Amino acid sequence: MGIRSYRPYTPGTRERTVSEFSEVTRSEPEKSLTRSVHRPKGRNNRGVITCRHRGGGHKRLYRIIDFHRSKRNVPAKVAAIEYDPNRNARIALLHYQDGEKRYILHPAKLAVGDTVIAGPDSPLEIGNALPLHKIPLGSMVHNVELQPGKGGQIVRSAGTSAQLVAKEGDYVTLKLPSTEVRMVRRECYATIGQVGNADSRNISLGKAGRKRWAGRRPEVRGSVMNPVDHPHGGGEGRAPIGRSGPVTPWGKPALGYKTRKKKKASNALIVRRRRRVSKRGRGGRNA
Repeated sequence: MGIRSYRPYTPGTRERTVSEFSEVTRSEPEKSLTRSVHRPKGRNNRGVITCRHRGGGHKRLYRIIDFHRSKRNVPAKVAAIEYDPNRNARIALLHYQDGEKRYILHPAKLAVGDTVIAGPDSPLEIGNALPLHKIPLGSMVHNVELQPGKGGQIVRSAGTSAQLVAKEGDYVTLKLPSTEVRMVRRECYATIGQVGNADSRNISLGKAGRKRWAGRRPEVRGSVMNPVDHPHGGGEGRAPIGRSGPVTPWGKPALGYKTRKKKKASNALIVRRRRRVSKRGRGGRNA
């Protein structure tokens, strides 16, 4: 899991870095675990753009990932580690003893030929899935359920992991990658270990085209638009935005404005909020 750079033969290769894919052992996906998915390109059911800057990109085949780990107490052997175009983490192909095949997120240090198992009495080894109350304090976990039986919903990105910091009553306290400390039901399942491919955060795209391949279209600063297009637009030359602070194209405050519902039911489960992101480096008043 390293990063490969290029000699500056062209402007696009000067800053370009790519993953070495050294951990990938198979190039073609398991056909029975794939399906086609319609890519909405930022449109809703009426064809109206509801999320800007989406569209284009390379065609993808979706890999069906087992986030539930619902096959309990049946050992599975890691048959291959594959690339998944739909996420920044790698995926591992499991062959269960009863003949079934499934994909899971590839945990770091899980190799081809290793055996994994899911269940309440599983050994505490990387790749095994257990209820949170069965996992010792201080352990690193990923693919964590928020509701029992619903499947893993958080801590699924490459290189991420959550840490068990406390157990009390019906809840287990986790420290999430965002630094938020949150309580989760003790019956919820989680997978031991850290998600692999941690170097993905250090990759430099090098040129705008690689962003287009991923289905992302260009963005333009609001200050260079017309007043009809953005609240920051208009004026002669490089004009200030003309407001007390930056806003979104729809007039809502930007850069630090909290949009979470104040009466959201899960607020009671959050012990400590995530660390607030600094406004520096995210564009000034003209952003």
